[in-house]
Parts: sequence; structure tokens; C-alpha cells
Amino acid sequence: MPHAAPRPTACLALADGTLFYGQGFGATGETVAELVFNTAMTGYQEIVTDPSYAGQVVTFTFPHIGNTGVTPEDDETGQPAAAGVVVKWDPTEPSNWRATGDLRAWLAKIGRIGIGGIDTRRLTRAIRQQGAPHVALAHDPEGKFDIEALVAKARAWKGLVGLDLAKDVTCAQSYAWDEKRWAWPEGYTKRETPGPKVVAVDFGAKRNILRCLASTGCDVVVLPATATAEEVLAHDPAGVFLSNGPGDPAATGEYAVPMIKGVLERDLPLFGICLGHQMLALALGAETRKMNHGHHGANHPVKDLTTGKVEITSMNHGFTVDADTLPEGVVETHVSLFDGTNCGIAIKGRPVFSVQYHPEASPGPQDSYYLFDRFVEAIRARQATA
Repeated sequence: MPHAAPRPTACLALADGTLFYGQGFGATGETVAELVFNTAMTGYQEIVTDPSYAGQVVTFTFPHIGNTGVTPEDDETGQPAAAGVVVKWDPTEPSNWRATGDLRAWLAKIGRIGIGGIDTRRLTRAIRQQGAPHVALAHDPEGKFDIEALVAKARAWKGLVGLDLAKDVTCAQSYAWDEKRWAWPEGYTKRETPGPKVVAVDFGAKRNILRCLASTGCDVVVLPATATAEEVLAHDPAGVFLSNGPGDPAATGEYAVPMIKGVLERDLPLFGICLGHQMLALALGAETRKMNHGHHGANHPVKDLTTGKVEITSMNHGFTVDADTLPEGVVETHVSLFDGTNCGIAIKGRPVFSVQYHPEASPGPQDSYYLFDRFVEAIRARQATA
């Protein structure tokens, strides 16, 4: 006789009433968030701990999730970020020399819900067709769910539009950063030689971005997202960096835009990534808008309009800069080859630029790392003429 299917212990309820049942793992309980899909084949731990995923449940289109285990070295922040995860197959046992634990136990430890056994192809198609839906994800080992209540919670959730999440994931106070990128065989090492001071404004900064800044020789000081222009400039920086982060850029811009405008008055080199890119665009007078399902993955082709080069990039954003609203003197430098949306801007004649994608990630594997070098070169050029 065929074996009976195991009783579902997790349920994903979409706001339109669609239900997906599966096997729960990680933490128990319920969470309400926006549902997105990510196409990356590796890096699930970095994705779950990327602050840009705050307020989102992530569906992984790649089926083998959990096979490399987890390690504290791969956390992108000290606190968990994504609200939950959806996978096709139950997480596999780890098989990697760097692993110090497995995905199931790690998710339980950080309080995040997982659901496996889901038709992620069907779910991804639904996200693409209707836009990133609001969902309620529940995990109960007894398999008892109040379906009407779950759907009602998904429908009642207000979503990310108008929501400032940067203040929830930013650092509580300023700190210095000197850890460099991971390299064989030493692993992570410290920057020891002095370098130009860079103030990094933390809207939800990934650790690997800070490592890239340190690896290019920068003396990095990290400030909270709510820092004012006066607080940034009080450090007498040689350059300013605007980090990635979650939520609606227009909401975060209420306090970030005045800070950026104040910094721009000093004619300092400035570099932004992801939400930092959107913050710079808003400060320059452009507008942002919500995308249908956003860009989330490690295989996104982006064209550098200044060189004609195509980069394979890592992306994670649900809002985009509207290129049609860029003011005079601000040029579009990069575009997505998937849908033509804006992926980079720069001020003509000034060392101020930003990109929508993540050059600190390694999908290309290092197609975009030149941006960090460009930033430091701009800093040193300014110092040489000061």
C-alpha cells in the first residue's frame, strides 16, 4: 500500500484566499509579510539575514536549500531579517566543510518560520502575475490552522508602501568597522593600514558591503539611518556611503533626504547601493515607485551605459527609481536588461554615483567590484587636489 502523505504542519495563506500546505520547520507560530521569490542558487543564509528583506517572506526557486548548512561567518547582520522562507523540498542535511549547524535548527534559533514541500514554480508564477502578495505564514506541529483568520490577517496587512523599515534594522549607535573580505586561507582579516575616512549611513547595511569598503583601504565609521548632515560631517569624512535597506524609500526619505542634501553641499564623493541609491535619487529630485514583483536574485544582467559592459549582478529591491523623473545634470548610468528599469545614476562632473544592485555580492562573480575602487579613487583624487 502507498504511504499516506504526512499531515501538513505549515500553511501559507495569500490575501486572495489561495492556500499552500506543507511541512513546517524552524520556529513555530505565525507571521504576516509580503511574499517575494529569489532565484539565487546559493547564499540562502545571506538572504535570510540581509536587512533589505525585512517585512518579506522569501520563496526560493532553487530546490536544494539547506545543503551547505549555516555558519556565523555568513550572517549579513546580527539580527535576522526575512520574516520566513518557502522551499520546494524539505531542507537537506548540510554537507560543507564550513558548516557549523543546519538550516532547520538555525531558523528555530533566530525565530523564523520555514515551510517545505511547496510547488514553488506555481507560487512564483502567482507572484509574477499578481504582484508580490501579502501573506500569512503559520507553522503548527499539530497541523491546526484557523484558515479564515490567516487569510484575514494577510488581507489586513498594510504592506510596504509608505512603510519606513530602515529605522527598525539600523544600528542603535555609531561604530567603527575594520574587517575585510573573506579570503583563503586566513578567512576574515582586519585592515591595519590607515586610510581615508568614510562615513557609512546604515539603512540596513550588509556586513559584506562594509568589508568591501575596508578592503579597498577605507577607515569606516558607521552611523544610524537617522543621522543628520551635521552628525555625518562632524566626522570630517573623505567620502560618504549610503547603504542598502528595506521598506519604502519615500518613507525613509522623510529624514534621510535632508541629510543627503546637506552632505551634497560639501561636494564630497558619495556612493550609494540599493536603498542608498534610491535615497540619493530622491535627494536629487527624482521619484521612486513600487514594482510589480521586484528584482530578487543573483543572475540579473545590468548594462553599464558609460562603458557598454554587461554585468551579472545580485539584486534585492521592490521599489525602483523612475528614470523619467531624473533632473537635469543627473544621468542614468546603468539599466536592467531584464526590464529596462533604472540601475544606476550619477551627477555630471561630480564624484557622486549610486547603483540599484549589490556589487559586494559575487554572482558574476566580481563583475561589479570596480564600483568600490571607483569610489576610493574619487576620494583620493579629491584629497590630492585639496
